[in-house]
Amino acid sequence: MVRITDAIAIDKNELDFNFVRASGPGGQNVNKVATAVQLRFNVAQSPSLPDPVRERVIQLAGGRVTKEGVLIIEASEYRSQQRNRGEALRRLKALIRQAARPPKERHQTDPPKWVKRRRIENQRRRAEIKRQRKPPRQW
Repeated sequence: MVRITDAIAIDKNELDFNFVRASGPGGQNVNKVATAVQLRFNVAQSPSLPDPVRERVIQLAGGRVTKEGVLIIEASEYRSQQRNRGEALRRLKALIRQAARPPKERHQTDPPKWVKRRRIENQRRRAEIKRQRKPPRQW
């Protein structure tokens, strides 16, 4: 089990790690060893996530979630599989923790008096400009 929060834990069987060759630093090691990791987690089908958290994870992840609801996290910062695997897990935990916090409700407030005053002054100014465009009245 991978513990995310007190209430959320993901079974290790739900996580799929694929190791691929990485670009970047590492010299000849890069050409021989598959150190980059792709972590796949099926968000849509996971029994470990409550529905509101699942929806927020999909929303927060954006383009990293496939049409089928599979989240793909790639990590290739380090030269070892183990460190990249840990980095991918850390990112998954951070994403789910962020989604587990419900968003704050927005309480609508009245605009301050100075905002209302400024808006009315701007309206008056525009009206004066337009009034001056008219030809003078004939008496």
